[in-house]
Amino acid sequence: MESLKLFKPQLVSSLRHYNQKKFMADLMAGIIVGIVALPLAIAFGIASGVSPEKGIITAIVGGLIVSLFGGSKVQIGGPTGAFIVIIYDIIQNYGLEGLAIATLMAGIFLILLGILKLGTVIQYIPYPIIVGFTSGIAVTIFTTQIKDLFGLQIDQVPADFIEKWGSYIQHFGTLDLWTALIGILSIVIITITPKFSKKIPGSLIAIILMTVLALVLKQYAGVTTIETIGDRFSISNELPSAVAPALSWDTIQNLIGPATTIAILGAIESLLSATVADGVIGAHHNSNTELIAQGIANMASPLFGGIPATGAIARTMTNINNGGKTPVAGVIHAIVLLLIFLFLMPLAKYIPMACLAGVLVVVSYGMSGWRSCLSIMRNPKSDIIVLITTFLLTIIFNLTIAIEVGLLAACLLFMKRMSEITEVKVFEHDINPYEDVMYHDAPEEHLEIPEGIEVYEINGPYFFGAGNKFEEMMSTFGDRSKVRVIRMRKVPFIDSTGIHNLTNLCMMSKKAGIQIVLSGVTQKVHETLTKAHFQEIVPEENICSHIDGAMARAKELLNS
Repeated sequence: MESLKLFKPQLVSSLRHYNQKKFMADLMAGIIVGIVALPLAIAFGIASGVSPEKGIITAIVGGLIVSLFGGSKVQIGGPTGAFIVIIYDIIQNYGLEGLAIATLMAGIFLILLGILKLGTVIQYIPYPIIVGFTSGIAVTIFTTQIKDLFGLQIDQVPADFIEKWGSYIQHFGTLDLWTALIGILSIVIITITPKFSKKIPGSLIAIILMTVLALVLKQYAGVTTIETIGDRFSISNELPSAVAPALSWDTIQNLIGPATTIAILGAIESLLSATVADGVIGAHHNSNTELIAQGIANMASPLFGGIPATGAIARTMTNINNGGKTPVAGVIHAIVLLLIFLFLMPLAKYIPMACLAGVLVVVSYGMSGWRSCLSIMRNPKSDIIVLITTFLLTIIFNLTIAIEVGLLAACLLFMKRMSEITEVKVFEHDINPYEDVMYHDAPEEHLEIPEGIEVYEINGPYFFGAGNKFEEMMSTFGDRSKVRVIRMRKVPFIDSTGIHNLTNLCMMSKKAGIQIVLSGVTQKVHETLTKAHFQEIVPEENICSHIDGAMARAKELLNS
């Protein structure tokens, strides 16, 4: 019950000070965003391997739930290009029912992330990983649209990325000029529209104009080679009934990986979108509430035949730019899509596939983040390795492997960096116990280190790698010491690995007849050592808070 207190939808707080002016702003923004979302929902649905109406259903269900229960005032939810690759792979391997189960599981994972208050943790996923798999997804989406963009006559497009391009090159002579014209014109229209209109989306203008052009060419020029949505799909505007997928333990086990990928991808994209929106409107979203809302949306969407949904950056920014003030705009956007679905969906069958391919080509360019890639190329080599590895794994294998390996590589590189910042210093003759004191009247006398006492200082977190550095340092002294002082004033924390290394060091020293004294142990580190029963190895009187006491204790042990 306590964890549910964090679930505070922005809609509730927004309505407390709601007025007619805000409603009119939300109404106009919601209508425009609904129109903008229409071609994208259709394109994302088809590219993902499902029928176009499933993309719209996802936008309706996902968009409504995210706005009703989300933690952002202006977030717009629905299908996005980031999911295309993983959805297509799941359908190829497990079918539509497998996709429904994976999406349902991802929804549960997202809700758990929110309840466990891990919303802020997700935001710490390394930037090179996000850029790497986002760029990889963009290239993959672009690659899947080449056939429809140019009307290539290929019976079966290979699934493998390299083989796919080989097939395109081999069959490029079969392109249809009329189809290619529509595809290229669509890209041009979408690209130049923002220069003339900020309100009407270029994708909608391109779809209307190219659909009319295709109909004219068919009716009056006898062109029959332009493939439309109706040639490939049967369009239905009937509202689907809620149907729960049949669950089995074997299927659930097989889909844990893809479901986790959907959850991570959805969490990253939705929180990234909400963060970008915060920067524009000067607000602050509740990341945990947003994750719970995303989870509910992804549990509801597959029940109605939909696909995974998340926060959409482009539609969210469209909402803001058109005056959206509260989640009411997102609700209106879902209602607009519902009305279009019920009354205008049959007209979608006339939309050329090449036009939708053009829409997705522009989307993939926007996702590519090539400027971010170039920027990361100037960063440390470890970031470049993570970026390139994640990118190549995404386009050559699949997104699940890319995210898993990318996170593993990032963790290993982080461990390496952290071990490098932990330094072990050796004092051979004397110590200035007040070297870090900034006062002018601080004593200047140094503590001399008697023969038979070694003094080390650890600077940084004590965990992996520090133990090895100790061994290297100790070799410089030989076996002449009887007491070993370890100064830990600059150790902010110690983990189980550090305790294990420190324990081994103390046990080895004990066998060699060397006493251990710890100096400058902070309260936090001291509590950790106490919980680990470290006093059984090093007595409490040998754990000192300051170097003065530690040196005095070391001299007592030396003379005993």
